[in-house]
Amino acid sequence: MKYHKIKQKSLELICHGIVILLLFIIIYLLGYLFYRGYGALNSSLFIGDLTWKEVIIDKMPVWDGIWPAMMGTLSLVILTMLIAAIPGIGCGLFLACYASPTFKKNILTIINVLAGIPSIVMGLFGFLIILLMRQWISPDANTNLILSACCLAILVLPVIIISTQEAIENIPNAIRVALVSLGLSQHQIIRSFYLSLASRSILSGIILAIGRAAEDTAVIMLTGVVANSGLPATVFDKFEALPFHIYIVSAEYQSQLELSQGFGAAIVLLLLSVFLFVLASLIEWWYRSYWQSAKHV
Repeated sequence: MKYHKIKQKSLELICHGIVILLLFIIIYLLGYLFYRGYGALNSSLFIGDLTWKEVIIDKMPVWDGIWPAMMGTLSLVILTMLIAAIPGIGCGLFLACYASPTFKKNILTIINVLAGIPSIVMGLFGFLIILLMRQWISPDANTNLILSACCLAILVLPVIIISTQEAIENIPNAIRVALVSLGLSQHQIIRSFYLSLASRSILSGIILAIGRAAEDTAVIMLTGVVANSGLPATVFDKFEALPFHIYIVSAEYQSQLELSQGFGAAIVLLLLSVFLFVLASLIEWWYRSYWQSAKHV
């Protein structure tokens, strides 16, 4: 018994040490990032030699700063979530509430395989679609924003599906029995209770998907992103994105100023990701408040 307690205590100390080490590494990396890039956080990083008046009021196009890359990343994430969120939640609900055990097992196998596909393979898949379209449908087909968003949506679907399915299945059985005993239909139970009870886990999966879509480089590199294109006019245009901009700067910088601007762009990408996470958390809070209000009880 004494040996068992010593072993357990040692394991706890090791776990605590690993957590402290991980926190130290994260703090060190963030500190180094801000140390190298803080000085580049000025208007020239975002809009080059233009002024904000020229950009906002005179609507001058921005070609030198990271403003188009910021807007391109934001547009890509929003479009990806619009494509992936509803099908992902719907598939998770179907697997949790309607699918037979055999069908669920087969679909989950496919989803797990999809979750293990490297992002570069998904980028090649999108590029292959364009090649087939050029040969069989439209010779003028080219990579664009909507293609990148579709490929990223396929990439993040497993996260949304699994989080939704597990959230619904983890609802206590006592609650399920009570809802059925009230004479409610399956549709009423799902719409009025399951979605509310599982909203935190579902939106957590969406937040993870947002993070994956915002930072991915391999997919967009083959499906529509370019180094300098300005703001996309439509979803069928090429676009800029912060991850690709950081990749280009880190690989091809000619001076310490360009490298510093690359660190600054990395800080902006980090802050943009934090903004998206906070926005998703606020939506989650509003959603839970909405479903828990008195008129929906």
